Amino acid sequence: MTSFLTAPRQRVLAVLGAISMYRLVLFALLTLAVISLALSTAGLIGPAPLEILASFAVLAVVISVVDAMAQRILRLPWRVESSLVTSLILLFVLQPSLTAAGLSGTALAGALASLSKYLIAWRGRHILNPAAFGAAVVTILGLGSFSSWWVGTPALAVPVAVLGLAVLWRTEKVRIVLVFLIAAIGVSLVRQAAQAQLAGLEFAVPDALLFAVAQSPFLFLGAFMLSEPLTLPPRRWQQFSVAALVGVLAGWPISVAGLFTLGQERALLIGNLLAFAFAVRGSVRLVLEKRQFVTPTAQELTFRVKSRLSFIAGQYLELDVPHRRPDARGTRREFSILSAPADLPTLRIAYKDGDQKHPSSYKRALAAAEPGAVLAVTGTWGDFVLPRGGTPVLMVAAGIGVTPFVSQLRQLRATGADRDVVLVYVASEAAELAFRDELAATGVRVAVFTRDEPADLPAHWTWGGGARLDAAGLESAVPDLGARHAFISGPPRLIADLAPALQRARSLTTDAFAGY
Repeated sequence: MTSFLTAPRQRVLAVLGAISMYRLVLFALLTLAVISLALSTAGLIGPAPLEILASFAVLAVVISVVDAMAQRILRLPWRVESSLVTSLILLFVLQPSLTAAGLSGTALAGALASLSKYLIAWRGRHILNPAAFGAAVVTILGLGSFSSWWVGTPALAVPVAVLGLAVLWRTEKVRIVLVFLIAAIGVSLVRQAAQAQLAGLEFAVPDALLFAVAQSPFLFLGAFMLSEPLTLPPRRWQQFSVAALVGVLAGWPISVAGLFTLGQERALLIGNLLAFAFAVRGSVRLVLEKRQFVTPTAQELTFRVKSRLSFIAGQYLELDVPHRRPDARGTRREFSILSAPADLPTLRIAYKDGDQKHPSSYKRALAAAEPGAVLAVTGTWGDFVLPRGGTPVLMVAAGIGVTPFVSQLRQLRATGADRDVVLVYVASEAAELAFRDELAATGVRVAVFTRDEPADLPAHWTWGGGARLDAAGLESAVPDLGARHAFISGPPRLIADLAPALQRARSLTTDAFAGY
């Protein structure tokens, strides 16, 4: 990552982190629906207002009912956000209608989309994007409705781009969707040029580019469907591969036996299959064994994994804690994994208590979980992993952001790997230095930056003298900074503050978390 972009990027992420990813997607889609209604009323887009409202009502009711019934049968909590998100995505993909046949087809697409979450699934995780599946089936079989992707119109291009960027920034999928857009737009230009040549027409690049960007569904498909994390593989290079494949197929729809084309939602479904092939993952049950405070404000949770789980040291998991009346941040949250892969089936996470006066509903539910409680990991992700080879490493941890480094250092120790590592540990005060004994046991050199002097520091640890970490302090603590691959982990605002001090590093990787 380019270091001069790190600070502003993390400041924006800190603001967006105030709301869960799922609620942010829902609010963005609702906003887009309201804008669409206004544009429709003004006659600037094709579907009529009543067609949009009727289609959404049918989708919302059908998908909510099917979701509620399925989750009741499976004894899962009904998540209204998931139902509404699927409804809104299908609203923008399918052709709105007021006819009985059109609304029946729309209802069928919604029911198929909902059922796919449970029937086309692996260990509790859906394989295919539900909205894309529902739209593809009714379109290919001609079951009363069809995918028109009316969202791909110039009047909606800017709202889709702005709202989509907010979602992608929050989910950190901007680069993934950029790869998709470059592939889709590039292939679309080639296709238009080839068609113009066959027809003996002049090919105008500006017009073709405008068509590919503003009069196609690429922006919506990338921002609100391709970026869906539950159908993406865990590693960045795998995500880039899926994005490129979907982009090529969407940019040049391939005809299958003259019956239908592999474009748009069908391109996404093929990408979903590639993602599934990369990493067959599913929901993994965890049994809470114990909890303990590791600092005055941070807790550690220890779980026993009930089924197979794989991850790389430095990655994070998404923990689902179902509870009644979840607030705007929902029932799922991301945590860096504290334990090492070698520690399995024991798995540990840690988090800071944060706001004691106004805790989130998720935080209250997690705090209420007692030993024996069964929770679920819905996936592991991330590229915050140590580079291969012998590149010297600098780890900069802000507060509880030390957790992925504990995992990495424990794994290095467990495997007997010899690595040149320096850890710079920043905390508000000495009492907030977590996992001191585990870090000391690894033998790595640690530079501590706290206001007060920690007692009984190990021989290979140094204290920054109460100074706030800045560029000068970092260069003093790590003279060979320019030769090291720097990793920094902590809250987005702290990463933004510390990023300028890391510009001299050989390279920089960040791991921000927005709280829970």
